[in-house]
Amino acid sequence: MDSLQAGDPRYLKRRVKGCTVEVHPTERALVVQYEVEATVLGELGNPMVGERKECQKIIRLKSLNAHTDTSSLARKIVEECQLIHSSKLREVEQLLFYLQNRKQSNDDQEKKRISPRDFAPCAGVEDKVARIDAIDEYVELLYEDIQEKIRGATLIFQLARNPDNLEELIQNETVLGALARVLREDWKQSVDLATTIIYVFFCFSSFSQFHGLVTHFKIGALCMNIIEHELKRYDLWQDELQKKRKAYILFLRNPNLRKEHEKSFRKYQSLLTKQEQLLRVALCLLLNLAEDPRTELKMRNKNIVHTLVKILDRDDEELLLVVVSFLKKLSIFLENKNDMAETLAVEKLSRLVPCDHEELLSTTLRLLLNLSFDTSLRSQMVHAELLPKVSSLLGNPTRQLCMCILYHISMDDRFKSMFADTGCIPQLMKMVFDCGEKMDVELISLCINLAANKSNAKVICEGNGLKMLMKRAVKLKDVLVTKMIRNLSQHNGSTKSLFLEHVGDLASQISKVEEEAEEFVIECLGTLANLTIADLDWALVLKEYNLVPYLKERLKPGSAEDDLILEVVIMIGTVSMDDSCAAMLAKSGIIPALIELLNAQQEDDEFVCQIVFVFYQMVFHKATRDVIVKDTQAPAYLMDLMHDNNAEIRKVCNNTLDIIAEYDEEWGKKIQNEKFRLYNCQWLDMVENRPMDEAGEPFLYGEDGEPFIGDRDILERPDLFYSADGLISADGAISPEFYTDFQDGELGQTGYMTCQESDIQIDGARWSGLVSMLT
Repeated sequence: MDSLQAGDPRYLKRRVKGCTVEVHPTERALVVQYEVEATVLGELGNPMVGERKECQKIIRLKSLNAHTDTSSLARKIVEECQLIHSSKLREVEQLLFYLQNRKQSNDDQEKKRISPRDFAPCAGVEDKVARIDAIDEYVELLYEDIQEKIRGATLIFQLARNPDNLEELIQNETVLGALARVLREDWKQSVDLATTIIYVFFCFSSFSQFHGLVTHFKIGALCMNIIEHELKRYDLWQDELQKKRKAYILFLRNPNLRKEHEKSFRKYQSLLTKQEQLLRVALCLLLNLAEDPRTELKMRNKNIVHTLVKILDRDDEELLLVVVSFLKKLSIFLENKNDMAETLAVEKLSRLVPCDHEELLSTTLRLLLNLSFDTSLRSQMVHAELLPKVSSLLGNPTRQLCMCILYHISMDDRFKSMFADTGCIPQLMKMVFDCGEKMDVELISLCINLAANKSNAKVICEGNGLKMLMKRAVKLKDVLVTKMIRNLSQHNGSTKSLFLEHVGDLASQISKVEEEAEEFVIECLGTLANLTIADLDWALVLKEYNLVPYLKERLKPGSAEDDLILEVVIMIGTVSMDDSCAAMLAKSGIIPALIELLNAQQEDDEFVCQIVFVFYQMVFHKATRDVIVKDTQAPAYLMDLMHDNNAEIRKVCNNTLDIIAEYDEEWGKKIQNEKFRLYNCQWLDMVENRPMDEAGEPFLYGEDGEPFIGDRDILERPDLFYSADGLISADGAISPEFYTDFQDGELGQTGYMTCQESDIQIDGARWSGLVSMLT
């Protein structure tokens, strides 16, 4: 059009076509897409030159929130924006409703929070508005002195702040190259210059498609060097200020030292403000680039975690927000988490909890939540006194984060008792009682963990605590609340006595609850099984709620889930402590049902141990002992289980068999023979596997160190395995009768055993030692 003569065109016709309205992909804004058709008309109105251009207009809706009237806002937008036809009013309203309910992703929200705040341009540039068509002039300023470079960089930054200009800036190859060169050469000469140029590159780093461009100029590595240098400068400032402060304290009456100290402090404050702004924008740029895991790995190799933890000592909340956000992103990787543990990051984070800056507090808690998955870091949190601090925030909007952190700490038995002194338990109980039918999983999970500690249980049950929990559990058939009650019931003392008035409520739920609520029944049974209270009449409970048929029915293999059957067995073990209950159960035929279940679940150690424990409880009572010994094969099963690999099972079996042996002479002999055979086999195995060069065995060797038996096996002594009287069998097994005759002196003179067909004599003292070890 520039080629037309001034007198040729008379009219310019402009027309907008094809207007469409869409929502912005990331921001709360509407994007209006339209096409502009411009036509130059001649004197007679005929078109001479025509041109079309696709354009867009972004309508940002900063005030849009959950309470905004979308209908009114849509009418206002249509009225004020001439590009949108009134016929699109309904469409605009629907788009606004979508934006109103759309949730921003965590990454977008975090980028918005950690973006640098409004940057004040350098003096002399505030009033000048940058123009995209003057970009070459601004680039020329980058080749002048420092002040002109700052002026040129600031004008380019004004353009870069508008996302619509970024594409055009990229098209001009010299702009970013010149900025990168100036930053690399002159960043030490001016903090303002370095900050401004990094701000320009930060604007590009806010969009993933430009990360390759920023990486191409190695701005990330340069920012790492700048941050490291600035931290060293900060240490030098601190040392210098500390020296002047000491001199001022030593000479309080010297006015010159006082003025010098005040002057140095004001200068320090000014330098610190500029440095923290530089650190903030540099870290924001690095955080954006860290979206690429490969770039993040390069940063870690340059000790980015140590650098960030060092900055945690600062007081600027905006800078701390960026640092904590960066640490939170890094903390999801094991290596970075270990670096944070090594640098004691938790101790430095503890001073930020609580704080008045809501975004900083929320981000700090999220970082602590990530770190709380590690056992050693949880210990650091407790030692840094974060437990009472986090507990005090349960009434804060960040309470869900706090409950998650407290839940992780409560997983460690070492720290459970500390919750009783924080004052958080009454607050948690109030939250439990105030919530409706649906309770936060984090809340009830924390309460379940706390209930496993005796000190916490006392605080929970104070007043009407237990009564209110029972009421909610029974009314809503709440499995998790019942699990919490079950944990409370395991503590002996005053807490367990409180359950006496609730036994009926629990017992009534067992048989009448539908099969769909099986988990609820499991917790009820587990709670009752914990109630080993002397004053509780279990016989009355079993009769009144008709529990014996239910318990017997559930003992059948496959009648229910294994977890439910196991709880039934544990429940039987508890009620069997009562004499009358044990007799009632024995008469109902539960013992054969237990043996059948033992056969079916013989590979499950937990089932076997609990069933054997039931037998152990029942053999204490005469009525049930007769049934077990005379009417069932339970003793035979117990003898087989003496060889089990599980130490607990063997222990319970031995105790049970000892009681049976005292009561029944016939079974006593069988049990004695089996134990003797078992111990004898163990002894022989031990002798066979003992190293022959073991110290402390002088009788096995002669004077020259050679063993008496040479290379032969120590047990290959056939003259010791048989005799004319047949007292010792040829296979080497020694019967209990032989041992009895030997003790009675029927085998020969005291101290010797004489074989009629052999002159071999055995030292009686050593033989007695062997026998005593066998028994």
